[in-house]
Amino acid sequence: MTDTSAPLAVNWDSLAAALGTIEVIRDPSQLEKLSKDYYHFSPILQAQLGDRIADLVVRPATEAEVLTVARVCVEARVPVTVRGAGTGNYGQCIPLVGGVVVDLSKLNQVRWVKPGMACLEAGARLAAVDRVTRESGWELRMYPSTYRTATIGGFIAGGSGGIGSITYGQLRDRGNLQALRVVTLEDTPRVLELRGDQVQQVNHAYGTNGIITALEVPLAPAYAWAEVIVSFDDFITAAQFGQMLGESDGLIKKLISVFAWPIPSYFLALKPYLPVGQAAVLLMVAEASLELLEDLVKELAGTITYRKSAQEASKGTMLGEFTWNHTTLHARSSDPSLTYLQTVFAYDPDQRILRHFYDHFGDEVQLHIEYVRVEGQVRPVGLQIVRYTTPDRLEEIIRYHEAQGAFIANPHTYILEDGGMKQVNPTQVAFKAVVDPHGLLNPGKMRGWLEPGARVSATG
Repeated sequence: MTDTSAPLAVNWDSLAAALGTIEVIRDPSQLEKLSKDYYHFSPILQAQLGDRIADLVVRPATEAEVLTVARVCVEARVPVTVRGAGTGNYGQCIPLVGGVVVDLSKLNQVRWVKPGMACLEAGARLAAVDRVTRESGWELRMYPSTYRTATIGGFIAGGSGGIGSITYGQLRDRGNLQALRVVTLEDTPRVLELRGDQVQQVNHAYGTNGIITALEVPLAPAYAWAEVIVSFDDFITAAQFGQMLGESDGLIKKLISVFAWPIPSYFLALKPYLPVGQAAVLLMVAEASLELLEDLVKELAGTITYRKSAQEASKGTMLGEFTWNHTTLHARSSDPSLTYLQTVFAYDPDQRILRHFYDHFGDEVQLHIEYVRVEGQVRPVGLQIVRYTTPDRLEEIIRYHEAQGAFIANPHTYILEDGGMKQVNPTQVAFKAVVDPHGLLNPGKMRGWLEPGARVSATG
């Protein structure tokens, strides 16, 4: 069976019965809901994925039950797509050819916490993890803007970085993931434990080569995070402030988000703190760094319009929920025709590159910048808001960025490699050949598996 073909015939009643006491969901409305993520952020993916739906959803509660699901699905040669909380944006958890969606939300325990390290089940929600680890003075190093609902397994399988990346870089960086356990879809499924650099065989692979059940994740010292909004008369000065703050190693920060106008106008709940026509910077900064932060704001003639202590910020909507891809969510709530890009810009301490794109595209591509640490440098990562018109124009915008040396992680494709590093990862493909020889895991998403030439070169 190929990655894009459906099973010839499956008796779904018999398959459900073979799962025993494991929860099985067959209600059509629930199947529809649990087969989708936020793919609709992309008008391209809307057209491609809107009608894709699972035949069954199962909710195992233990690793042993995941093994049972794997065994039953392998015997029936049924496609398996793994789901965390469905907070991704690229169709990672949408089944292309039906089959079974494995919802890991019941596999949600914090198994243990040690100084600087936690062992978590894949379905553990990130905010719930922090509540446990903070009791002993530790917290997650980074998380997406969907912090309240996203799971650690989904973040590792589908994410790349987020709030905290200004200090700790990207998930793929050595040291940000210590170990994980995966269930295979071999004829006799196994549980494998991968440690150290071995985790890269599964890290950010969209669940195409193993079902992650548990992870060991390094932690960071927990700080009291204050929330701050700073306004500037122009975007370039705001970006300069973001760069300088990012490079101020003595100031402890977790988030530096910079927005050109009109993006702040989409944040309706923050309207009193966002002056019309001005650029805005949203920050999470350790309370102990606030006084020296104020000096940097004054140096660049900014204005602090909003400030919450860590205790105040713990109540209500977090400022982080207006950043990273939540920015796109707020923009589309204002205007559903808007979409977005994901861009890694070169090191730009003088804002020369950002100025070029700001001037070139104007309001068509509105600059939203997150500052992150990439190979030791503080660099701007764009999640620009795009006024969408046609697929051809969107492709032109992407090609222009690439021609100027910017790296586009294309959010308008569900193919793993095309949306990420733009090249086949032979290590991940070779691992899939061992642990998923029938190509049942999230079929259709890994180009290295779909293209026989790539698969041959990957496996030698």
